[in-house]
Amino acid sequence: MPFETTIRAFAAALAEPSAAPPAMTLGRMGAPDLRRFSVYRNNVAVGLIGAIEARYPVSRRLAGDDLFRAMARAFVREHKPCSPVMIAYGVEFPEFLAGCDGLEACLIDVARLENAWVEAYHAEDATAATVAELAALSPDDLPGARIAFHPAARLMRFSTPAASVWAAAQTCGASVAPIQAIGEDALITRPDCDVHVRTLPPLAHDFALRLREGATLIEAAQALNDPAFEFGTHLVGLVECGAVARVIPGRAS
Repeated sequence: MPFETTIRAFAAALAEPSAAPPAMTLGRMGAPDLRRFSVYRNNVAVGLIGAIEARYPVSRRLAGDDLFRAMARAFVREHKPCSPVMIAYGVEFPEFLAGCDGLEACLIDVARLENAWVEAYHAEDATAATVAELAALSPDDLPGARIAFHPAARLMRFSTPAASVWAAAQTCGASVAPIQAIGEDALITRPDCDVHVRTLPPLAHDFALRLREGATLIEAAQALNDPAFEFGTHLVGLVECGAVARVIPGRAS
């Protein structure tokens, strides 16, 4: 039997608890040994569940150990690693939770935030722009100026107070259940190799989203059409928190 076929059969048997051990895996008696193979199968499952628990610690606290492990076990049965690099495993877990009946929306949002945190932590390195670069824009540069976001920046919109729940879990050992069911926007950045999660004020998410989609600074501000929006404050805030990699001057007309 070709080696590739053997590997596929071995992996398929690991993924299916009710499957018999592959015929080519022989024990000491010269025949497939279900008991010994089951030990190996269980070790693989435990390792993958542990990877999910490590990636989503606050979600685990919200759900409770028993429920979280049951959900992680179900996820592991359906999603096998596509890479030997385990930091990439579990990206799909929040959307898997979204497909489960009866789960609190805040638990799913917190899982999405935790996944974005891990992605930001492992994102490509890049130098963050400075306020001095922003201040260097001339009046002629400003109308067409754009920004390029840092590779680690993640912009999130939640229907629940997920960012506040996540933040509470970082500073206390008590319950992290939400107090008020209000939606929040968040920005995740990684200045100086340290991941930060910031709850955004009103209008900041929409402004940043338009900039991320390629709008100029002026276009993004004008699209909001809200007299309460403070253009300079929000723009400087994006730069100061490390969300911007480059300030791109516009072309003088």
